[in-house]
Amino acid sequence: LLKVLTAFVEDECIPAEAEYRRDLGEGAQRWKAVPQVMERLKERARTLGLWNLFLTKEYAEGAGLSNYEYAVLCEIMGRSPAIAPEACNCSAPDTGNMEVFAKYGTPEQKKRWLQPLLEGKIRSAFAMTEPDVASSDATNICTRIERSSRGGYVVNGRKWWISGAGHPNCAVFITMGKSDLSAKKHSQQSIIVVPADAPGVKVVRPLTVFGYDDAPHGHCEVVFENVWVPEENLILGEGRGFEVIQGRLGPGRIHHCMRSLGMGERAMELMVQRVQSRSTFGRKISEHGVVLDFIAKSRMDLEAARMLVLRAADMIDKVGAKNALKEIAMAKVMVPNIVLVVLDRAIQMFGAGGVGQDTPLAEFWAGMRTLRIADGPDEVHTRQIAQLEIRQQNARLEARKQTLSSARL
Repeated sequence: LLKVLTAFVEDECIPAEAEYRRDLGEGAQRWKAVPQVMERLKERARTLGLWNLFLTKEYAEGAGLSNYEYAVLCEIMGRSPAIAPEACNCSAPDTGNMEVFAKYGTPEQKKRWLQPLLEGKIRSAFAMTEPDVASSDATNICTRIERSSRGGYVVNGRKWWISGAGHPNCAVFITMGKSDLSAKKHSQQSIIVVPADAPGVKVVRPLTVFGYDDAPHGHCEVVFENVWVPEENLILGEGRGFEVIQGRLGPGRIHHCMRSLGMGERAMELMVQRVQSRSTFGRKISEHGVVLDFIAKSRMDLEAARMLVLRAADMIDKVGAKNALKEIAMAKVMVPNIVLVVLDRAIQMFGAGGVGQDTPLAEFWAGMRTLRIADGPDEVHTRQIAQLEIRQQNARLEARKQTLSSARL
């Protein structure tokens, strides 16, 4: 499977990047259609058995892989982040949303939303972040999900940085909001499924990431104004929003890290090729000591980052995401920061060319810098790491005390 995927990414996805970008067009056209090359690559991935690899063996709908096994494959997809993940139906936010439906969805929700997502017929978005509150603390979310007098629920709120909302095939929003302000702090939130074509749903505008619009899926500001949805669209039940998002974000954060490693490896290759093809001050750039230092440190950094990701994936497999929170958080903090450093070195070796559109380096850098905020900023994860470390050390200390006490008796 690794050999097949590697050939698919290197020989078909990466060579298709220029055609994909060209066919996206300009202006409003970029949000109206998906380049035909993507549909061709999807069919090719299906034929090769590279479809829905992300959904692990605990799900009947999945490909039967472990998180550890998928980590290795997902890194390969990350080498062509704009094309390979979608071509294999393994791109965010759909992967996390499909996991929500697979893990928590009712039979009807699975039939209406999960099945077409698994078939690649529709796309989806996850609506959580809001412009008016610090959304890194999800208890701040203020979108309301209120019971309607005619049954069902009414959703009101403004969201932004909603990835996937701009895609012409986006058919559904998995939306977080507050359904009971009188409940305990972490039981006020619920998750509800909002069809993208429901009256009152409005995509206000696409937002740019360091100037990149990431069309056609994009990252959008979205308004929900008196949007009525039936009661059966609620996921898992009222007040269980945190349970759902934690189940969604654990593996999802690791997926981002996996793809990031692929970008780092591609940047590394570009850097090594570049410094051997140019000369300065009477010698090849690759012969300068500082450049050799860049290459050596980049290799060590990427290997260390990979070990963090594989450790987290292995922990998820063995003890579940809930018991691997520290490992997931460590990978989520360290990997984007490490890959950013590797990208910065590669950009430096390309000089002016490194910040332009002739290589993927600048776009990779923009996405990687954003990942230090997306799915929880570094500061939230480092706080969690420290709290978990203190808790675990205290538990070990208490266990030793009890062992000693028992021995004396």
